[in-house]
Amino acid sequence: QVQLVESGGGLVQAGGSLRLSCAASGSIFSVSAMGWYRQAPGNQRELVASIQFAAISRRSRTDYGDSVKGRFTISRDNAENTVYLQMNSLRPEDTAVYYCNARLSLYSRPSAYSDYWGQGTQVTVSS
Repeated sequence: QVQLVESGGGLVQAGGSLRLSCAASGSIFSVSAMGWYRQAPGNQRELVASIQFAAISRRSRTDYGDSVKGRFTISRDNAENTVYLQMNSLRPEDTAVYYCNARLSLYSRPSAYSDYWGQGTQVTVSS
């Protein structure tokens, strides 16, 4: 019913930039938040960045993991249910699989929000 399709991962040298995209599609009624998480081998999945959107106030709020503040920027195209992650000044320690997350409700149950995940995209930063 819902698909999250990620793109933009790859191999980059330290100090370089990458831009990840994630598009949510399906029988989506409302999206309250989208974000990116990452998981490196042997580590737990951690928050990279998230953006929450309040439908009534039309305001959004962003949160970032401490290690990426000032280097990464999350943004969202509400009309397209797409979230972007601009990653600058990449470091080898940013190497991980990056997963897109969306908290959304479906037309079949408009008031019930659930989390959905993408399949992940590999980001590798060489030193």
